[in-house]
Amino acid sequence: MDLKQAQELEGRFMVQTYGRHDVLFVRGHGVRLFDHEGNEYLDMAAGIAVNALGHSDPDMIRTIRDQAWNLVHVSNFFYTRPQIELAEALVKCSFADRVFFTNSGSEANETALKFARKWARRTHGADKNQVVAFTGAFHGRSMGALSLTHKQDYRDPFQPLLTGVHFAEFNDEESASEKITDETCAVFVEPVQGEGGVVPATSLFIQRLRQLCDRHNALLVFDEVQCGLGRTGSLWAHEPYGIAPDIMTLAKPLAGGLPIGVTLVREEVAAVIEKGEHGSTFGGGPVVCAAGKLTLARVKDPQLLQQVRENGQILREALENLPGDAVQDVRGAGLLIGVELSHEVKPLIQAALNHRLVLINAGPKVIRMCPPLTISAHQIEEAVTILSRCIADVWNSH
Repeated sequence: MDLKQAQELEGRFMVQTYGRHDVLFVRGHGVRLFDHEGNEYLDMAAGIAVNALGHSDPDMIRTIRDQAWNLVHVSNFFYTRPQIELAEALVKCSFADRVFFTNSGSEANETALKFARKWARRTHGADKNQVVAFTGAFHGRSMGALSLTHKQDYRDPFQPLLTGVHFAEFNDEESASEKITDETCAVFVEPVQGEGGVVPATSLFIQRLRQLCDRHNALLVFDEVQCGLGRTGSLWAHEPYGIAPDIMTLAKPLAGGLPIGVTLVREEVAAVIEKGEHGSTFGGGPVVCAAGKLTLARVKDPQLLQQVRENGQILREALENLPGDAVQDVRGAGLLIGVELSHEVKPLIQAALNHRLVLINAGPKVIRMCPPLTISAHQIEEAVTILSRCIADVWNSH
């Protein structure tokens, strides 16, 4: 199948929800992707912060193959070793006492929302059912998760959404204080907003949210679907704040590109959930959990985390030193970096793709850099050199 055939067949048979680039990728290795004609690309997107270990990692391939050879699926009516072992590993390296497995970040956030509502109903009564999220937030596209997502373009076609959700200003302590009340059951926040423009929460803001949740007996939920698992240079993005949540959601990088989501909870939350009240046919299957065990072991390695911090600083400094006045701001943490530009970035992303550099955006004027965590300093230099050339070409054309 060539690109033209792929475009024709996709146009005939698939719901047209994606604006795809004119590239047919067929192979990946490390931080490189290859299209159907053999052209090589440098991947600074990692499948939207998913491929933390890069493409075709040998250990990941071996782990998936070996588990698939033995057992792929039996449902959650039975015990499987990989699921239990991954749950144990996640609990031992986090604040949590228990976990629930799903298939995506959206599902993990749906689970967090359901658990929070049940916890509040059981412990404080049915009237404690309000939820607070923030401007710029993205928590998913299913109906509950979408209700927590701020962007109107995502929300409006599917109204009415879940009731009882209130939005406060991100990084605004006063706004949060106004919205979080005794009727609030949960507060959802990303320690580093991804889709919202790669914007880190301030320390004072996160600390204030913890105080407000404690004062009003609400659960603090950290959505680390994109920013967790080593992406920011610490295992969990919330670690530098010195604040622990009551619930945390994970997904994107955990299973090496296979679909997985996790909702991690304290015992007091888990204790109110009874058998049959929530479930997932595919959640926590043997293959994805085997992959998750490997990813977790690799990304929590102090040497890799140090490498992420060092290379993140190299990337940030290189982006800050781009010539000209196109770059308005560079922000983020570790290898999750946002580059805000003075013009819309869509033509820049296309120009970069033409030069064999894969980029994605985080809003109309922000380039999001989230390469595999295994990227080298030399490859970062290569990416920024191409980006600089593309900025000059695109801006000169304006």
